[in-house]
Amino acid sequence: MEVQLAEALLRRKELQQKVDQLHDITQHDIIKAVVKRVNVADNIDEVRAEVPIVTMGQLKSAYDFYARQLRLVDAAIQRANWETTIAVSDSVMADFVDNLEVVRDNRFE
Repeated sequence: MEVQLAEALLRRKELQQKVDQLHDITQHDIIKAVVKRVNVADNIDEVRAEVPIVTMGQLKSAYDFYARQLRLVDAAIQRANWETTIAVSDSVMADFVDNLEVVRDNRFE
């Protein structure tokens, strides 16, 4: 598939954000054992537990997927960077030069 460089740059930014989000998630963020004991009747308790839907394995798979996609799009952008030249004005690549003349004050000589 061929895409415009601008689209690839946007995709790289999007993928980097996804990788960063997934990287910061820890097991404590997704696994929280909440157990409640509820008295239903005399001497009868009901135990309710809330279990997370997402596992660390699922998060790792998503992280690996997006990290790989990020590496691939970044490699393609870098290849385009090395293989492509663009036309710019000479002044774009020049450093600043102060053209003001220094006025000598002969009073101190």
